[in-house]
Amino acid sequence: MYVGTLSFDLLLGDVHSLKEKRSVVRPIVAELQRKYAVSAAETGNQDLHRRAEIGLAVVSGDTEHLTDVLDRCERLVAGRPEVELLSVRRRLHSDED
Repeated sequence: MYVGTLSFDLLLGDVHSLKEKRSVVRPIVAELQRKYAVSAAETGNQDLHRRAEIGLAVVSGDTEHLTDVLDRCERLVAGRPEVELLSVRRRLHSDED
């Protein structure tokens, strides 16, 4: 079994409050969960209204499938016009780790 994780550091566009931030971050998290069946959540920078960190994890028995899902998730987030993707951290783990 293999586990892959991604952590996205995002700069949000025209956002002036934490409420506006939630209206940008929640749809991204929901789309990741719906389209790719990953576990995803806002994982950091909750007190900053123009920055967000979204983390996700996926489990697979096949590294090729795992890499494909992580690549698709990264493209989805990078393609969102309302955010600027500052950095992505990717980790792959196996049951031998």
